[in-house]
Amino acid sequence: MRIAVVGAGGVGGCFGARLAAAGHEVTFVARGRHLEAVRRSGLLVRSPLGDVRTQPGSAVDSVARLGPTDLVVVAVKLWDTEDIAVQLASSKAGDAPVLSLQNGVHKDDILRRHLPADSVLGGTCFISAFIEEPGVVRHNSALQRMVFGARRPSQVPVVQRFLTACREAGIDAETSAEIDRVIWEKFVFLVGLSATTATIRRPIGVVRSHERSRALLREIMEETVALARASGVALDDTFAERQLAFCDTLPADMTSSMHNDLENGNRLELPWLSGGVADLAARLDVPAPRNRTVADILSPYVLGAAAG
Repeated sequence: MRIAVVGAGGVGGCFGARLAAAGHEVTFVARGRHLEAVRRSGLLVRSPLGDVRTQPGSAVDSVARLGPTDLVVVAVKLWDTEDIAVQLASSKAGDAPVLSLQNGVHKDDILRRHLPADSVLGGTCFISAFIEEPGVVRHNSALQRMVFGARRPSQVPVVQRFLTACREAGIDAETSAEIDRVIWEKFVFLVGLSATTATIRRPIGVVRSHERSRALLREIMEETVALARASGVALDDTFAERQLAFCDTLPADMTSSMHNDLENGNRLELPWLSGGVADLAARLDVPAPRNRTVADILSPYVLGAAAG
């Protein structure tokens, strides 16, 4: 397959490099020193599953430089989604199916504002990885899972082709006929983990071991489950409690991308996590006081330390 990966960070870098190693034609869209390093030496992914390096020159500096493409994988931070969608709409890749592996439940709505609705597939991923230095991505564990699916019958062929490509690349991939439910299920967990580790500024082991912070984690997820149900996604009443039990199985030192971004003075995806929950809940008249409080507490840091 000809696959464009918009964003060569932890998510896009890991999956894109594995697909390239399996013989697929992968082009990354990157920028800055990371782009220069990938152009010069290829993208190196350091992973417990084995290191992978792409060929030099496998990156371009903008979506406008993409040629005809079988699939566009979007893996940029959420604040770049609108800009990427606008660029894609006017590019040679504009007619290609698009699969966003970004966080949250807002991403596909943003893409559909600018791209044909029948081109936007549903998907999410489970991986811990980050840019270690320009041209190098560090994959932290053996987990590298993708779940994606068609929302319309016309999307089924490309979904099946991409599933085959992922499995050829050794990626743990599966399709789902209820992909929006899967996206919301991850969102419930992600909002809880991100909100608590960022506001408390401690890893999940600390959060879950204290009575009040554990209750906060559960209540944040319960609010997000209620929002899913109000949005037409049938998560059951026990889902938040089961996610809390899942949190008990996580490594005690695990944090979240938002916690790491906060600690490093980087921009936060808060407006699409707890902030996004609070805003959508207000529109649907669903109470979400815990998520609103998290959004308020972290609001001075949304644009990064420089904004302060």
